[in-house]
Amino acid sequence: MPFTLDLSPLRQALTSLEDSLQVVADEAWLQNQSAAVRNTLFAGVIQNFEFVYELGMKMLRRQIEAESATPGETDQLGFRDLLRVGAEKGLIGDVEAWFRYRQMRGTTSHTYDLAKARQVYEGVRPFLTDARALLNALERRT
Repeated sequence: MPFTLDLSPLRQALTSLEDSLQVVADEAWLQNQSAAVRNTLFAGVIQNFEFVYELGMKMLRRQIEAESATPGETDQLGFRDLLRVGAEKGLIGDVEAWFRYRQMRGTTSHTYDLAKARQVYEGVRPFLTDARALLNALERRT
């Protein structure tokens, strides 16, 4: 039986991330909200980023494992090697960008302060483009 990767969780997470970005895109509306509402909305964008990032990495690993002649070796790959293999297989484009996304993800999981949250938020739009490209590449394989 051929391998089929269930991409629906990644699709749904991407849609949620896009929706959350759309909500905060209207700067005039956003500025009319209280600081608590703005902070909550930005936190929602960041949380959606975290979901998409984690699911994207999980799906990337599963796809590489499915295509590997020795699937168990995939478990031994570190993060950087996983991304390099993903790029070699045409699943991701800019490996360095994905290294930055990992750093962003690390920032969100270790501390929460407004300045760092804003930094992560600023990197979410380019991430969304690359995550969408990853999903498209995975969809072409299934």
